[in-house]
Amino acid sequence: MSSKTILIGEDSSVIQNLVKRVFELKDYRILVAKNGQQVLDILQKESIDLVLLDLNMPVLDGIACLKQIRQLDAPKNQVPVIAITGNAPNYSEAEFQALGFQDVVLKPIDFDALFQKVEALLHA
Repeated sequence: MSSKTILIGEDSSVIQNLVKRVFELKDYRILVAKNGQQVLDILQKESIDLVLLDLNMPVLDGIACLKQIRQLDAPKNQVPVIAITGNAPNYSEAEFQALGFQDVVLKPIDFDALFQKVEALLHA
């Protein structure tokens, strides 16, 4: 069983709660942030194994947040980050990778696909 910690940066409480339930059933520890600034604050204090990051959030959006994550001190700047977006047609997979994301999940979220991507990154 896993005891890895996933940080969800997502302003939709519905999506937060769904992701939290699905991953807690798989024995993950889930932390939640409603905007990019909260994501950065939590990353500074906690040991995080993976971040799920919505692109469209208040205060600090997902792309600006990721740029700041990559400027943190090691090892925090190396945390794998999966983008969550309803706007993926605006970006290619190569563009997501160029921005520094390890993967992308489209809304509405396919939880089986999301879980497989998380597992692949955490147990690679």
